[in-house]
Amino acid sequence: MTLDGKFDIEDNGINKLNLSDLIANRLRDMIIQNELAPGDRIREREVCKDLQVSRTPLREALHKLASEGLIELIPNRGAVITRPSAEEISDMLQVLGVLEAFAGERVCTLITDEELAEIKALQYEMLAAYARQDRLNYFKLNQKIHLAIVKAARSDTLLSLHSRLNARLYRIRYQSNLKNETWGSALAEHDHILEALENRDAKRLSTLLRQHLKSTWEKVSEFM
Repeated sequence: MTLDGKFDIEDNGINKLNLSDLIANRLRDMIIQNELAPGDRIREREVCKDLQVSRTPLREALHKLASEGLIELIPNRGAVITRPSAEEISDMLQVLGVLEAFAGERVCTLITDEELAEIKALQYEMLAAYARQDRLNYFKLNQKIHLAIVKAARSDTLLSLHSRLNARLYRIRYQSNLKNETWGSALAEHDHILEALENRDAKRLSTLLRQHLKSTWEKVSEFM
């Protein structure tokens, strides 16, 4: 496992995040890109040496990733990347689809013009990332769009449930768009989602969001 360089927490405004957040972000990116594969163990001494950090912020970061379900903290083994079964992934995606469909039902009557403008801006940034073939930033912008829709639905319970479940599916949702043909189809689905949201078409938006998660499972099941 290789991690490039230590953190410069003064650059680009990232000093707004504490060190454990920065470490968690770095490890999370490695997990979703399969640089740390399911079943791999995170070697604390090696990570501390590569990032030039102490074990205290690293262990804080590991606890954050464990709370998201991306790793397991196992006695006498340490932190291990989780390996959910196909059945677990399918079940989680179905439930997430129900949550996002519910968000679609609510959001069309609650979203403000400012929130819609922000989602449209994220969509344009995502298109730019797609044009650059920048899959990681494309994925992160994709996730920001989904989160913005859920937040605009104005339900703390929905947001809490969605955030916890989506965190466990973070790696799977990234992996689902690694093939060029599926990546393009996901982009087309987002165009339809934005169109339904702009038209305040709650029924269509709800259906599209649920189908979006269903298509994610169809893509994932091909490589599992």
